[in-house]
Amino acid sequence: MTAKYIGEAARFSGVKMAKVNLFETERMFADVYGFEPGQTQKVHTHQGADKVYVVLEGSGTFQIGSEERELGPNTAVLAPSGVEHGVKNTGNARLILLVFMAPNPNVS
Repeated sequence: MTAKYIGEAARFSGVKMAKVNLFETERMFADVYGFEPGQTQKVHTHQGADKVYVVLEGSGTFQIGSEERELGPNTAVLAPSGVEHGVKNTGNARLILLVFMAPNPNVS
């Protein structure tokens, strides 16, 4: 069994949001994203893969399609395949997300 402590995995960069991979298989991946206040993940899409964001700490504004919503801890949101999505840390504290994506777009 491989177990990882998410709190130790989170990383932050003064330049841009930081991504740390927790697990990756041919079928999915799970990452931890760390955002300093004001940092963003640009709005983008994935064809053929769904993404789930889970807020662990902090709060941020999530855009899924044409809808924007401020989300905080213990909240999850789905970005379905082909739908534009992005995140901005609009709070004053760090934002930590657990992110799942399937199928894994990094595998051909």
